[in-house]
Amino acid sequence: MKIFNSIVFLAAIVLYYLLSILGSGCAQIGMPLGGPRDTTPPVLLKSTPPNGMIHFTGNRAIFTFDEYVHIQDVQKNLLINPVPNIVPNVTSKLKTVSIKMRDTLQPNTTYSFDFGNAIQDINENNPLRNFTYVFSTGNYIDSLQLHGKVVLAETGKPDSTLLVLLYKNLGDSAVYKEKPKYVASLDSSGHYYFKYLAAGTYHLFALKDESGQKMYNNPSQLFAFADSAVHITKTVEPIELFAYAEKENTKPAASSSGAQAKNPDKILKYTSSVSSGSQDLLTPLTLTFFTPLKDFDSSKIKLTDTLYNPIAAAISLDSTKKIIIVKTPWEEDLDYRLVIDTAFAVDTLGDKLKKADTIHLKTKREREYGSLKLNFKNLGKIKHPVLQFVKNNELVDSFKISSPTFNVKLFEPGEYELRILDDENDNGTWDPGSYHLLKQPEKATAIPKKISIRADWGNEYDIEL
Repeated sequence: MKIFNSIVFLAAIVLYYLLSILGSGCAQIGMPLGGPRDTTPPVLLKSTPPNGMIHFTGNRAIFTFDEYVHIQDVQKNLLINPVPNIVPNVTSKLKTVSIKMRDTLQPNTTYSFDFGNAIQDINENNPLRNFTYVFSTGNYIDSLQLHGKVVLAETGKPDSTLLVLLYKNLGDSAVYKEKPKYVASLDSSGHYYFKYLAAGTYHLFALKDESGQKMYNNPSQLFAFADSAVHITKTVEPIELFAYAEKENTKPAASSSGAQAKNPDKILKYTSSVSSGSQDLLTPLTLTFFTPLKDFDSSKIKLTDTLYNPIAAAISLDSTKKIIIVKTPWEEDLDYRLVIDTAFAVDTLGDKLKKADTIHLKTKREREYGSLKLNFKNLGKIKHPVLQFVKNNELVDSFKISSPTFNVKLFEPGEYELRILDDENDNGTWDPGSYHLLKQPEKATAIPKKISIRADWGNEYDIEL
């Protein structure tokens, strides 16, 4: 009996032990894995040949990292100076990145490979930032620098998608015909930095390189140029460039046959600026047509009150022949009618109104607007100031200003960006530059702080330029 009890006791112990092991194993299997997200970029362990090497004679460089890496958007990220005629092959494998040069290296020249954000770890795509590999085929590494800023002349804001170019060829047409000697990118605030430059005299440009050719070949490209040649020395001053597009990048208009197909009923169609029957006190009423008009007769359009008594108004057709503009000194909170006769016009497809049309509108009340007062400091820095209001990236209003105080009784409520245009030719609008004429664009200064205009409120701001 004792023996039997001992066997049972030992069996219980073994069973308990086995269950403990199994339970422990199951707990281990069920534990959540992971931990803090990896935010550490790859660490460079070795460069072969070493970074900063002189008398470089090979055609390959290999970089070894502490973890598995890959290359992302190498054409976008990698900047090579001097700019090669043939782009090298850049590949990644496991923990290495390799460069194989396919261009003949020039003697006594410093080369730099700025990888931007191209080298990233495989797991979390953490980029190795600001890694630049440098070598020289001569006795020393060139160490001169040039830096500055590029802003859009029309807005006063930066555009980090532009490139900055240095040309050793000082011919005026070089930027049209050949690649630059050196190239630099812009950071988010519009600043550029050239490093490892050789001493000499250069022409300096900036452009939006949509074609990838690094040349100025389209007047609708954003483009900038320095007024004179740049002498690269130890004491060269920062240079600011002002970018512009000489011509707008417009899409071709739809063909007449396409417009005809979209309007089989031959009825003249248009849209009105009157929003839900409400007319702005500050702007004219407009009618916009899908097809240009011909045989326009403004006497066939009448602005009236609710009893159809005529109200004096200037009615005209704009230069596109697609927009009719109705101007009058609108009175607040008043009902109007715009009566359009069938014979007022025919469009270029022969379409016309089938019957007379009447637009009903009521003007807003003055308390739906806010008054605005701006007090400018240092306005004298700008010779021909034009105050511009920008809403949703669109220029909505502009005013020539001649004193440090700007007052408007009625202004449309909303949030606005401000900028001050130096309107050199006093025509009230921004004008682009011309590299052919060596004429710089007119320049706008962006005001960093937005203003908010509240309805039925006296809005006042101090603006320091």
